[in-house]
Amino acid sequence: MPDDCPFCAIVSGDAPASVVHETDDTLAFMDIAPVTVGHALVIPKIHSAGLDGLDHDTGGRLFRVGQEIAAALRASDVPTEGINLFLADGAVAGQEVFHVHLHVIPRTADDDVTLGFERSEPGRERLDALADAVAAEL
Repeated sequence: MPDDCPFCAIVSGDAPASVVHETDDTLAFMDIAPVTVGHALVIPKIHSAGLDGLDHDTGGRLFRVGQEIAAALRASDVPTEGINLFLADGAVAGQEVFHVHLHVIPRTADDDVTLGFERSEPGRERLDALADAVAAEL
């Protein structure tokens, strides 16, 4: 575990967190700088800066716990009309803390949060070529 990783400090008990859920290999806690009320993070207990450092089982459990937290948010008193699951993998993707973490963000119609993307229309030929290139690496 890197000494400067705030999430590793939470896992080791050296930093405080408002824990929502814990399993043998994951930890879910409230985000200290939430986008909306109830914004939670799910992390693997092992340190990995990016998804490529996680084994498939741990990566799958990360999202399974995220799904469970989303269901709990909907069942709780936290205002929740929808959920965003968000994971930034790498600096150019917006990752700020370099320990894999899944954001579970409850949404309401009036929360003023925007997720903006400019869409393109690459065409079927380009999409097929991209699909083939990615599939070749699986």
